Amino acid sequence: MFDERNVLEPLRHLPYRAGSPAVRTACLPAPGDFEITEVAVPDPASGQVLVRNLFMSLDPGMLMRIAGESGLPMPRYEVDEVMYGDAIGEVVASADASLDEGDLVMHRLGRREYAVAQAGLFRRVDRDAYPTPSTYLGFGLVAYVGLMDAAGLRPGDTVFVSSAAGATGSMAGQIARLKGAARVIGSAGSRDKVAHLTGRLGFEAAFDYHDGPIVDRLREAAPGGIDVYFDNVGGEQLRAAIEIMNPHGRVAVCGALSRQREAGPRDLFSVLGKRLTLRGFTVGDHLERAPEFAAQFHTWLREGAIVHDETVIDGLANAPQALLDLVNGAYTGKTVVRLGS
Repeated sequence: MFDERNVLEPLRHLPYRAGSPAVRTACLPAPGDFEITEVAVPDPASGQVLVRNLFMSLDPGMLMRIAGESGLPMPRYEVDEVMYGDAIGEVVASADASLDEGDLVMHRLGRREYAVAQAGLFRRVDRDAYPTPSTYLGFGLVAYVGLMDAAGLRPGDTVFVSSAAGATGSMAGQIARLKGAARVIGSAGSRDKVAHLTGRLGFEAAFDYHDGPIVDRLREAAPGGIDVYFDNVGGEQLRAAIEIMNPHGRVAVCGALSRQREAGPRDLFSVLGKRLTLRGFTVGDHLERAPEFAAQFHTWLREGAIVHDETVIDGLANAPQALLDLVNGAYTGKTVVRLGS
């Protein structure tokens, strides 16, 4: 039935040094390092379903998988294999009783317009839960477990969030406020993003990390020090947070962004002296929080208490450039690619 349909698959040439295509490099890829391939879409075999993808997720962590050796518990993208990632789509043909045509499903077979696989790899979700299915691809759960489990957020805390206009940071700041933080501070990469944080997203203070030494900007924004730092970037911002942090402060080191590879503290004397806690986490270790967060998130959205920011890029062919633009700070909120028509 579907033999004459075409599917676009991204990929296949990941970054390599000129003249040595088997060697990866740590530098950012270029759009020409990816290839779009057109293939026929098969009928699903017994136990399989065919899904037409509606949206796929873009996130900086993809670059860790491209580079290969990140030191984090995530498999790398292999050269000459189709990339994968979070996506949401609609079942268009089913050969398994667990899923029906028309079901909306989440899965990890993104980076393509159609996906055919065993039904167990797809999770049915409520089509009417959100105004757009792409909301399911947000990083709210990452922010939630980072604050609640890794940082042990308490009412009255002063919270600092780096890369606060991004997919995870924008959620972390708002959730911190909704969970009783006394003051929420964010950093971002432009004046417009700073205004977005203090205006639309309700941060009490924010600064552009390009505007002089970060430790000075953070001290101005948090004269009473900070209790929690939600770290999306590492490097100078982590060092500044440790310097400004109050005794017994807590740092949630988020594993979502590739820039986490930047250098961290130059020494640990402040960490020892202040009895600080630095805790790394991945959302996969805290999936038991998912139902709790989903219920909270639905309530917050319904009441207008939280803003779900989203940037939508149209077309798989535009995904490589959009990924690079995302890493370079071009977008606010969650970035997704709308697939097909």
